[in-house]
Amino acid sequence: MQLKIYNSLSGEKEDFKPIVKGKVGMYVCGPTVYSNVHLGNVRTFLSFDFIYRSLMFLGYKVRYVRNITDAGHLTDDGNVENDRFVKQSRLEKLEPMEIVQKYTIDFHDVLKQFNLLPPTIEPTATGHILEQIELAKKLLNDGFAYESNGSIYFDVKEYNRRGLNYGELSKRNIDELIANTRALDGQDEKKNPQDFALWKKATPQHIMRWKSPWGEGFPGWHLECTVMSTKYLGDNFDIHGGGLDLKFPHHECEIAQGKAGHGEEPVNYWMHANMLSLNGQKMSKSTGNYILPKDLISGENDFFEKAFHPSIVRFCFLQAHYRSVLDISNDAMLASEKGFIRLMDAIKTLENLQPKANSTLEIEKWYQKSLDALLDDFNSPVLISHLFEAVKWIFQIKDGQESLNEQDLNFLKEKLNAFVFDVLGLESVESSKNNKLDETLQILIELRNQARKSKNWELSDQIRDRLLENGIELKDGKDGTTYNLN
Repeated sequence: MQLKIYNSLSGEKEDFKPIVKGKVGMYVCGPTVYSNVHLGNVRTFLSFDFIYRSLMFLGYKVRYVRNITDAGHLTDDGNVENDRFVKQSRLEKLEPMEIVQKYTIDFHDVLKQFNLLPPTIEPTATGHILEQIELAKKLLNDGFAYESNGSIYFDVKEYNRRGLNYGELSKRNIDELIANTRALDGQDEKKNPQDFALWKKATPQHIMRWKSPWGEGFPGWHLECTVMSTKYLGDNFDIHGGGLDLKFPHHECEIAQGKAGHGEEPVNYWMHANMLSLNGQKMSKSTGNYILPKDLISGENDFFEKAFHPSIVRFCFLQAHYRSVLDISNDAMLASEKGFIRLMDAIKTLENLQPKANSTLEIEKWYQKSLDALLDDFNSPVLISHLFEAVKWIFQIKDGQESLNEQDLNFLKEKLNAFVFDVLGLESVESSKNNKLDETLQILIELRNQARKSKNWELSDQIRDRLLENGIELKDGKDGTTYNLN
């Protein structure tokens, strides 16, 4: 049983060899909590939740660290007005830490709705200011950084001059980047445009500020993840994950800080989840092609014809591999809902199946194929395809076309439930539509029973036939009338 993981650093699938046998240290870049978590973020965190669940299913003990970025950061132009926390606090007339609290709660609420497991440790950037200052001091003392006007910058050229390779993750040539980069206003205090801030001097207008050896300021964005990941997982750990948009410059800078600060490669396997698009186009607030998770769940939007339960959205997301672009649309969500309902119906049906003397199906081979999908870089769509092979078998067993002995039947129940609920993280839910459908059908069944009692066979047959035309089969038995959705 060999797990293979696609390593963004090598660009290849590699055999996964944990640093400590049976244990995994995994760090995933968390949210910057200045606004509502968007659906693309949910896709990233859901992908790593699936990976986290899969690793545990495969028998690993996982320490999963996911941070909260709650410290203000400037954009490349150095303008304090573009600090996201400052800007949002002024818009909402709240203190920056009120913004942090408000949107941290939103983040946790949304992820709970989608049934994401909490990480083992969830550190905050503001809770590790001292450690960030210490790492900045070390990089400065070792000649990998320099002070300029009260700010500390990482010296990319010096890093490369010492035989290290800034650009190894994103496969970029740093000399070409420097030559082709236009210096932005306010960046004349840096030696080179690609140098990045470890610590920024706070202007009088900047609200979030801390004392340091270089005066009052705040940490650079990249520094916090290096500090928190290594504090809780060690200077070298197994897996670092995040969205594809973080590969450069954020993760590239983390590698440079880790190598320069600790003298070794910080991460063995870099994993990146791909983007989410809506109706074939990039999601963007500016173009209006944008939807929040709560609006998809509630149905209050202009893109989808109805509301969708979070577990159905989760099922939709997992039908694409985490490294593939996922496009969602009204048709895709409706198809996912249909598949989800059939999967849940099969699991419910499986609980009531009775064993036979002999098995006509090779359940262990099915399980191995399903397991192989997980081992092949956490291939959720292939896993789901194998689950629907089992779904087909379940209804064939119900109809008497196939059979399982008691041992195989129990094995199928155990493994199918584990894959669906423990690994995929789906929840067995009765949607409001299903509840209303059931209530409506019970009314029609009662009306048909009344028609039969009064010997109105024409009406009785009409109700039965009209329902059958719409894929609903009524079955009369000694215990009453039941229905099947075909």
